[in-house]
Amino acid sequence: MNSLVNFLLATANGTGGTTAAGGKSQIPMIIMMVGMVVVMYFMMIRPQKKKQKEEQQMRDNIEVGDEITTIGGIVGRVVTVKEDSLIIETGADRNKMKITKWAVGTNNTANEKLEAERAAAKEAQEAEKAAKMEEAKAKSKASRKKSKKNKDSEIEE
Repeated sequence: MNSLVNFLLATANGTGGTTAAGGKSQIPMIIMMVGMVVVMYFMMIRPQKKKQKEEQQMRDNIEVGDEITTIGGIVGRVVTVKEDSLIIETGADRNKMKITKWAVGTNNTANEKLEAERAAAKEAQEAEKAAKMEEAKAKSKASRKKSKKNKDSEIEE
C-alpha cells in the first residue's frame, strides 16, 4: 500500500517512471486516465443506463386501465395502448388525449400494486414473528410446568 502511495506521489511530482532514454514514461499517466474513466463509468454512466432500462420496462408494461402521470404532470387513465403511443382519459369530463409512450413519467397503478405487495409481505413477516413468539412462550410455559413437577416430586421424596 505504501509503495502504491509513493509511486503515485512520485508520478505526480514527475520523478517516477522514466524510460531508458532518460525521458518520462507516459504509462503511469495512462493508467491513471484509464482508472478515472472506469470510475466515471461505474459512478455515472452505469446507474443512468440502469434507470433508463427500468423506465423503459415500466413504459412497456403499461396496460389498459392503468392510471399514469405524464412528464408534463397530466394524470389520466389509459384507454388504448399502441406500439409507441397511448390514448388516455383525463378529468371528470373524460377528455381523451393521445400521447407518446416516452412521455409517461410514472405508472401510478403499478406503484400502488407494488406498495400493496410490500405491505402484505410486511404483515406476513409480522404474523410469522408473532407465531414464533407464541410458540416460544408455550414451550417456556411447558418447561416451567415440567420443572415445577420435578421439584415437587423431589420435595415429596
